[in-house]
Amino acid sequence: MLFRPALRGAATVAAAALAVTGCASADEPADSSGETTGNSWSSAFPVTVETAFGDVTVEEEPTRVVALGWSDAETALALGVEPVGASDWLGVGGDDGLGDWVEQGYDEAPELIETLEPSYEAIAALEPDLILDTRSAGTEERYELLSAIAPTIGQPEGVGPYQTTWQQQLEMVGQALGKTDEADELAAEVEQAFADAAAEHPEFDGTEVAVGAYTSEGFGAYVSGDSRVQFMEQLGFENKQAIEDLATENFFIPVSEEQLDLLDAELTVVFPIFVEAAEFTGNPLWQALPSVQEGRAVVLDDLTVLNAFSSASAPGLLYAIDRTVPQFADALG
Repeated sequence: MLFRPALRGAATVAAAALAVTGCASADEPADSSGETTGNSWSSAFPVTVETAFGDVTVEEEPTRVVALGWSDAETALALGVEPVGASDWLGVGGDDGLGDWVEQGYDEAPELIETLEPSYEAIAALEPDLILDTRSAGTEERYELLSAIAPTIGQPEGVGPYQTTWQQQLEMVGQALGKTDEADELAAEVEQAFADAAAEHPEFDGTEVAVGAYTSEGFGAYVSGDSRVQFMEQLGFENKQAIEDLATENFFIPVSEEQLDLLDAELTVVFPIFVEAAEFTGNPLWQALPSVQEGRAVVLDDLTVLNAFSSASAPGLLYAIDRTVPQFADALG
């Protein structure tokens, strides 16, 4: 698999894959004026968040939040809430699982929880009053086990495993935490950053891009629906159609060395995952790609930049825009 969520520093395979438990409600609560709060960004509690597993009601402002989904913790931090438990999907290490792009730190480091196989006993021991799991495997079994502990915000309806967008994540987390105004402001900041970058680089508009990765198992390419492709699309690029034509229900396709020309595009963006970039940049087949020979290939080998690019979080995107856009522009010349 081409993006490997980390089980505390090791490369792992993110597997893709309802009953709503007692913490969820099918009815939208009414505020004192009689208006419903289900889809509005209201900071008043109770609030109801629509998820793939039904409507989940958060009765009171949460004070003990466990953030399990990919980038849920840094999203909560960006909105001013410190989780007591968190998962380190990108394997950044340290005692808090946060990348260097996250400006807000913890006053007290959270309990770090495994990603693909979390300890439900460890989660329950933290006595959470809210669990964030907006971007994960999103299985019914995982949701039911978590929601038996506390109200759990899973992925949006109709969204596949790990494919919750940064906008959806920010909206859901903001609503669940009663931080909708802050989420709205942060979303506008990120959208403006993308818009400004696209306006400054009209050469990006409609330019074909291939986004790939190299792991110990070889090359692969990402398809629409993946956060890295969405990043490029928000800058105006278009994912290579030949890659899209091979898409399955997952967000990547394996690319054999015989198929390596799939990664040749007007702009090629490739990065290593848990290997050194030199393991593929020295490959004669890679060096033979026209985009590589003509300088139109960008290798993201700075781990912090790569992780921010892959984070699909508002803070990560802001960091990645500043550092990747100049590389893309230079490659296009």
